Formats: sequence, C-alpha cells, structure tokens
Amino acid sequence: MEHILSSASVSITELKRNPSAVIAAADDEAVAVLVHNKPSAYLVPARAYKRLLDRLEDLELAELVRQRAGERRIQVSLDEL
Repeated sequence: MEHILSSASVSITELKRNPSAVIAAADDEAVAVLVHNKPSAYLVPARAYKRLLDRLEDLELAELVRQRAGERRIQVSLDEL
C-alpha cells in the first residue's frame, strides 16, 4: 500500500470535473491526486510551492556553509570586491 503524503486527496475524475473547487478547498496545502485509489501526483498551491522552494534553498545554503566551514579564510576589503 502506498502512503498518501497529504491530509487531503481527490480522484483524478473529481479534479477534472472541478479543478477550481479542489484548489479552493486545498486551503494552501497539497492535495494528493489519486488514480485507482493510489497517489499519482500532488497538487501544490502556489504559496505552498514557494515555501518549499524557499526551504530547499535554505537547506542548500546551509549545506554549502557546512562544506566551507573548514576552509582557510582570506581577508579582503570591500574595495577589492
């Protein structure tokens, strides 16, 4: 059995029938789109998608900081940049 990674789900038929209602009911959360009662895709509202991208960028920057933590530091002035 596949896990549904969302608190809301909708059948593909219902999504096709009234996509605006599904988006409105999503309340800024992801909705699992089911095909034959199995998750096929996730419908993610724009604001939630933006939050995901922001979080991913934060994690990537944090990883870069960890990787560079042991590097030798070089003093530069603003004029040199």
